[in-house]
Amino acid sequence: MADDTTKGTASFISELGVLKRVARTGWWFTGNKAPESVAEHSFRVGAIGSILAMMEGVDASRVALMCLFHDSQETRVGDIPHIGRRYLKASPNGEVTADQVSNAHPAVRDGVQSAVDEYEAGETPEAVVARDADKLECLFQAVEYREQGYALTQNWIDTSLSSLKTPSAKALADAALSGSSLAWQKNVRP
Repeated sequence: MADDTTKGTASFISELGVLKRVARTGWWFTGNKAPESVAEHSFRVGAIGSILAMMEGVDASRVALMCLFHDSQETRVGDIPHIGRRYLKASPNGEVTADQVSNAHPAVRDGVQSAVDEYEAGETPEAVVARDADKLECLFQAVEYREQGYALTQNWIDTSLSSLKTPSAKALADAALSGSSLAWQKNVRP
């Protein structure tokens, strides 16, 4: 029989599954009625974060961990679009995370909370890279949606681009903006 912290950890894992059904609502303003989920976004943020960390010479595992949990709070507060934040005051992400993992195994509770707190503070080189990964993923997604014919994506591109801090993120953004999102298919070996 599982102990209480194992049950609490399993509960947190189940809660994370909700992110597969939470839409990234800001894209609705572009006319996209079926944007990617928070889980889909978080996966690519983690991949981008790992890549950026390697390019920037920081701890890729730590960056990936921060990226993985950076939006996990949206199971409880939803994905509040930027304009909505002016009117809705959600609890700070660290506070939501503390509630989410309060009954989890102590190592899980401490590990997830530490990753979220570091991401939110944005002070370590790893947190800077993780935040760049979030913005860079948004930029890549905006480019893809623009190519699919959704209007008004330029604001997302401009905002994301102006938020980037690391040289590697800026270089990857320039590369994304200079070609097609399907250009990768030209790199396939016969």
